[in-house]
Amino acid sequence: MKTIITIFLTGLFALVSLSAAPAIGEKAPAFTLKDYHGETHSLSDFEGKFVVLEWLNHDCPFVVKFYQGGHMQDLQKKYTEKDVVWLVINSSAPGKQGHLTPDAAKKISAEKKAQHTALLLDHDGKVGRAYDARVTPHMYVINPEGKLIYNGAIDSIRSARAADIPRAENYVVAALDAAMNGGEVATPVSRPYGCSVKY
Repeated sequence: MKTIITIFLTGLFALVSLSAAPAIGEKAPAFTLKDYHGETHSLSDFEGKFVVLEWLNHDCPFVVKFYQGGHMQDLQKKYTEKDVVWLVINSSAPGKQGHLTPDAAKKISAEKKAQHTALLLDHDGKVGRAYDARVTPHMYVINPEGKLIYNGAIDSIRSARAADIPRAENYVVAALDAAMNGGEVATPVSRPYGCSVKY
């Protein structure tokens, strides 16, 4: 009997979790967060621009995969130079793996030579939960009308090996390139992979 109840509750949790995810084509959830300088950034500040959201935990090997060789930084630089806003969000709670104080966030961003628009601190996890961010890196793309056009994994090979990056299809790149050229996003949703967000 306990097993049946457990299965039911697990299934119910999965359905609730799925229904919490913002839908493709709908307005992305509004938010306001501070960066490590203490400056406030709201999603509404970037109306009229493409916005990438990247959930971050530098202690996660799947994040290390993209940062160690400079792959994520190259993507950030490529698209911010095209006027795309790239917001990195840290939702690790105080005392949990990957949590960043403002000073630590500033230091590691400098060490990694990050090219993002801003690294935002979501210590209470409200923004992460609003987006149903499950892993690091969990990626989202928002169009200039403020609508979500991509939600999921950064690419098509679910591994922590940097050697797989060149062989994978990068879903974020594909979504941005298609949408910025007036086309349809071929893969608007994919199953994200990485380390669980440490709420």
